[in-house]
Amino acid sequence: MPSQIPVPSQTPVPSQTSKDSVVDPVSIYIPNSNEQDSIKADDNAKNNSLQNSDSQRIRTKASTGAYHHKANHNQNRSVGDSSQHVSQQSNLQVNTRVSEQPAVAHPEPQVAPKVGFVSLGCPKALVDSEHIITELTRDGYQVASDYDGADLVVVNTCGFIESAVQESLDAIGEAISQNGKVIVTGCLGKDADKIRQMHPAVLSVTGAHAYDEVITAVSTHAPIAKSAKERRYDPKIDLIDDAGVKLTPSHYAYLKISEGCNHRCTFCIIPSLRGDLVSRPIDSVMNEAMALKKAGVKELLIISQDTSAYGVDLKYKTSFWNGMPLKSKFFDLCQALAKVGIWVRLHYVYPYPHVDKVVELMAKPTDQGGLLPYLDIPLQHASPSVLKAMKRPAHSENTLARIQKWREINPDIVIRSTFVVGFPGETEADFQYLLDWLKQARLDRVGCFTYSEIEGAVANELPNPVPEKVKQQRYERFMAVQQQISEQKLQEKVGKRLMVLVDDIDAEEEIAICRSYADAPEIDGHVYVDNIVHKGQIVVAIGDMLQVTIDEASEYDLFASLVN
Repeated sequence: MPSQIPVPSQTPVPSQTSKDSVVDPVSIYIPNSNEQDSIKADDNAKNNSLQNSDSQRIRTKASTGAYHHKANHNQNRSVGDSSQHVSQQSNLQVNTRVSEQPAVAHPEPQVAPKVGFVSLGCPKALVDSEHIITELTRDGYQVASDYDGADLVVVNTCGFIESAVQESLDAIGEAISQNGKVIVTGCLGKDADKIRQMHPAVLSVTGAHAYDEVITAVSTHAPIAKSAKERRYDPKIDLIDDAGVKLTPSHYAYLKISEGCNHRCTFCIIPSLRGDLVSRPIDSVMNEAMALKKAGVKELLIISQDTSAYGVDLKYKTSFWNGMPLKSKFFDLCQALAKVGIWVRLHYVYPYPHVDKVVELMAKPTDQGGLLPYLDIPLQHASPSVLKAMKRPAHSENTLARIQKWREINPDIVIRSTFVVGFPGETEADFQYLLDWLKQARLDRVGCFTYSEIEGAVANELPNPVPEKVKQQRYERFMAVQQQISEQKLQEKVGKRLMVLVDDIDAEEEIAICRSYADAPEIDGHVYVDNIVHKGQIVVAIGDMLQVTIDEASEYDLFASLVN
């Protein structure tokens, strides 16, 4: 099995030594396929990102934890991970209707087939996996915790960058070796011939978000017996019916509002993998949001390929939700989500002019929820000539002026973005333009990648490729500038109070690992909170909202004390 592959972050990334870092026997970890937002990352840049990390990232009170964050979204789940999340959700569900069932004797039903699930890639792919597992569970299937216990294995692949393609092929090979019955789905499924050529034993191959085809393939190759279907009422199905199975921790969830993309960026093959933009009707999105809140979710992460284009394909069709007319439009959706009563975080938002009105909806975060003053914007570069070569949407907008306007509307707003260096034709002047732009923009959270080719991308044919050595040098220069900006911005928070959400607890170090509104899970920094013990007992729990005072800041993280 391939070893874990580090992902370049906005800081060199230390190896994990927290409990979450233990790699189980079937764990596969590949670079993120963040669709539009993420760019082909150079493997050398990833490996170099590990150098000198501990001294730069962790202050004394958290030094033994060696926690980390990443520059981009990566939501890989192994067979064991998937089973664990399903089991945890099932155990959390309590339904009083069990007691209402008549006490009728039933013969012991035949055990339902178990399906192992490996999910690779970005949050959008993770949501696809959640949907498939939800449908299989509704049909009566169980989720296996390892290869040996599975009747077959589904591998949801990533196909965005070459290293991800190889890791997906390796994951398929491992599943065949360990189990023998494998169904393949996801972005790499678009290239079925390549998969079958390398792994002729696969039972079925489908593309991205092909839910029905996967369910049909599973039922064909691991049919569920009638006796297993005719089970008594299972109280755990209530949670599945409302919110669906989630492969994230119980206190946050990804909510996908659309699929596909209408843009044709030269470095990206997402339209060929996932098609053009297809938005969900707004009532469907809101129903899921409310179901997730009911299930205990404290934070929604809104995702798509182009969030700010939501509803364009529907021509902003009006639907009725809770008796109220709502347009399937970005602003209207944000306005409705802001009233759900939990944190709402926007990802993959392009800097179009109509985003200004959405920024006006953002409020200082409280434990009562709301639209967080946080925007994840896939800018990718600043040089006009490079952006033109990339065919980026909104590249003609004066993004510096737009960012300044957003800060005037909402001084608390946090902006994260991702950039690529070494794109074909990028000159030293282009790169210097990017550095100068970065110093003026002073973005809060930034990730960087070196460009690498991907099969099928138009950019592969562009002239004047940048040498690998130059790419790496530019990556390091870029990150050095951003590190200084990040440190300065975080120092400004020392002494202030923030509301934070608890992601994890290090009982040994008596530290709560939290996030503020400025931190998206797994890609941004953390807020490490001490003095969480009272009379020998830890007094906070995962999913709690805490008021803290910021005591210290490092280049990428904050260190705080619990208020009262």
